[in-house]
Amino acid sequence: MDGREKERSKSRASEFSGQRPEKQRPLQAWLTGIAAAFVGLMAIVVPGTAQAQSNPIVVLHLDDTIQPISTDYLKRGIERAADIHAEAVLVIMNTPGGLLDSMRDMVSAILASPSPVIVYVAPSGARAGSAGFFIMESADLAAMAPGTEAGAAHPVIEVGSVSDTMKEKILNDALAFLRSYVSVRGRNVDAAQEAVTHSKSYTDSEALQLHLIDLVAPNISTLLSDLNGRTVKRFNGSTVVLRTKGAQLVTVDPDLRESIMGALMNPNVAVLILLAGALLIYLEFHHPGTIVPGALGTLLVLLALFSLNMLPVRYTALALIVAALILMVLEAKFPSHGILALAGTGALILGTLTLVAGPIPQMRVQLATAISTGLAFGLITTLLVRLAWRAQRNKVLIGPEALVGAEAIAQQPIAPRGQVLVHGELWMAESPSPVAAGDHVRVRAVQGLTLLVEPVHENVAR
Repeated sequence: MDGREKERSKSRASEFSGQRPEKQRPLQAWLTGIAAAFVGLMAIVVPGTAQAQSNPIVVLHLDDTIQPISTDYLKRGIERAADIHAEAVLVIMNTPGGLLDSMRDMVSAILASPSPVIVYVAPSGARAGSAGFFIMESADLAAMAPGTEAGAAHPVIEVGSVSDTMKEKILNDALAFLRSYVSVRGRNVDAAQEAVTHSKSYTDSEALQLHLIDLVAPNISTLLSDLNGRTVKRFNGSTVVLRTKGAQLVTVDPDLRESIMGALMNPNVAVLILLAGALLIYLEFHHPGTIVPGALGTLLVLLALFSLNMLPVRYTALALIVAALILMVLEAKFPSHGILALAGTGALILGTLTLVAGPIPQMRVQLATAISTGLAFGLITTLLVRLAWRAQRNKVLIGPEALVGAEAIAQQPIAPRGQVLVHGELWMAESPSPVAAGDHVRVRAVQGLTLLVEPVHENVAR
């Protein structure tokens, strides 16, 4: 009994001192090994995940002409990058160019961006033409995919007649604007100016050789991999080291307003909407009270005017369109064997064709659109106006007045009163001369319920 008590006291002393029995040590070592392995695995996985989530890159797509809606979209993307503290803003661009004012706003937004901006001309076959070249050169990093081009950035003035002195001023102003940031970016100023003064275009390899861009990459993953760890000098003089490898791409798509207004910025669409709205408004005036054509037409005209207000519009072209409508109305009122209608249709085609003075062909009304819409609108409007004018001049075809001029058949001798059949109805008639039964008479007037008639043969004789 004394030996057992001694063993129990030793066991209690061992537990009190924090030591465990010898048989529990293998289990403790096994659990400790699992915990160490788990901690090591987390040390490898978690930092990589945190890094991927801590450096997102906002991706924007500029695949159309440069206009005010493009400016709003770019600014919204830059603001989104600032909100999520993005590593960079990647602008994938394919544009023929656009408006000078919109380009200046976009360049200013890029230069003031809190996050570095990467402009990537892609995919193969894409271009950064005209205003797109200015935007590409303003980026912190400029890249192109193989088989792309950039340049042809000479300013084009389409609105009104501009003197040579004014053209020179506009050119020099554009060159000074380009130099103001190309030199800070450390790129080739002379080659960049050649794209403006002589409308030169460069392939991806030529642009890289002339140091107009920073690299050529076949795809986005290669681009981000090549840019990882690169030190970028910002426009404000600060430096940033990019961490783009394995970055999370956050694509910012155009919202509903930008999508609708982007479609309306197409001059061909704007012209179609304008003429369709004008036609619907005319139908409302032709048939008052229908409400739907007038309301829908007013909405379409307002949408078209809103989009045209953001485009360079020739007011002489608007005058031609108004003159065309006047000529079509005159054709219906004073028939000229189609001369007025033809002149109105020609004025309408010329007015729509020259309505938008875009700096590039993509921002002008196409010839096919002007001819098709001009002919269709001219034909429809002329026919509707003529039908409406004729309807106003036609005599009333209901009531007793509709019988005047109609032929009737005497059902009995009229001397001077008798019954006649006209339009399937029996009427009492009076004639100044005797009429035999079965003779044809013509209605000359209506007095109450009596018709005043005369024999048809007397009208022929006269």
